[in-house]
Amino acid sequence: MTDLRIGVVGIPGKWSTEVLADALEAQTGYRCVVDMADVVLDLEKKTLIAGQTDLCDLDGIVVKKISQTYSPATLDRLEMLRVAEGAGTRVFSSTRSILGLVNRLSCTVTLANAGIPMPATCITENVDEALATVQRFGGAVFKPLFSTKARGMTLMDAAEGEAALRQKIAAFKAENPVMYLQKKVNLAGRDLGMVFLGGAYLGTYARVAQTDSWNTTILHGGKYEAFEPDEELIELARRAQEPFDLDFTTVDVGLTDTGPIVFEVSAFGGFKGALEGAGIDAATLYANHVIEKVRG
Repeated sequence: MTDLRIGVVGIPGKWSTEVLADALEAQTGYRCVVDMADVVLDLEKKTLIAGQTDLCDLDGIVVKKISQTYSPATLDRLEMLRVAEGAGTRVFSSTRSILGLVNRLSCTVTLANAGIPMPATCITENVDEALATVQRFGGAVFKPLFSTKARGMTLMDAAEGEAALRQKIAAFKAENPVMYLQKKVNLAGRDLGMVFLGGAYLGTYARVAQTDSWNTTILHGGKYEAFEPDEELIELARRAQEPFDLDFTTVDVGLTDTGPIVFEVSAFGGFKGALEGAGIDAATLYANHVIEKVRG
């Protein structure tokens, strides 16, 4: 046991949040799970209060999940945590790192600037341009800028015809004024989660579709399986996560006929896929990493 006080920002009762809190409590004797919806920031007093706890007084905060669903409000919650950072509380991963990932476009631009191979991508506010891009791609996945686990994503197929496509694109734009669309690629029903801790590679799991859904997420019926990548694939994922300086992350990789591509780098990483697909106890390893960093 130590005298360290390290809290977990997440969703109380959710497995990944609680298992991380368990791992930290096992080593420190201290447990604090924080839902950002209950936090009060007082800039005059310079306090960030969750219940009876001032997060500015903690030794560390691990952000496992900043909100149940992503939205621009997620950025506001991260800004609140910047106050704790400013007071000397270590935040894992840093708010600067997470802020660069919560917005899908921000993540994509960083990956593109780093020369990471991705699906052909177009961002536009113009319905005509979006329609022309779908026709050029043959098929595209429209993605909200703030979402997880494929929520809100819409598949558009050029074979649907111009009138039907225009109507679907307009409906998507009504909810997402800035439209982000990627060419639909053939993944043969499988993509990969490649896990990193402090920039070091831990292992890989596959998400495998069990239905005729176009995506492989567990939310849409996929399941986790083991996967052994070659060194070239590991190096690609390492380069993808490197610009973000994350303490823990999962890099989402697809294997296509023309080579591997990176879809995104996760702001928080997945514990369940690592455990069930790759046999990695990510919660305990992450807790060890955080404690070591806080101790300095």
